[in-house]
Amino acid sequence: MTAITYLVPISIGLALITFIGVLWTVRTNQYGDPDGNSVWILDVDDVPLSQEEKDKIQS
Repeated sequence: MTAITYLVPISIGLALITFIGVLWTVRTNQYGDPDGNSVWILDVDDVPLSQEEKDKIQS
């Protein structure tokens, strides 16, 4: 029974820390562009490898 007196406040504290963290990420606009990086990586122009770079990969 004494374990509950320690575990309940600890779990409430962790929940508050998590809640504050989520609020901070929302207020600092961390979720502003969820598709940005996934689309950006596809738009990068591919440059053909030189023969020297191809040889490095194969060896």
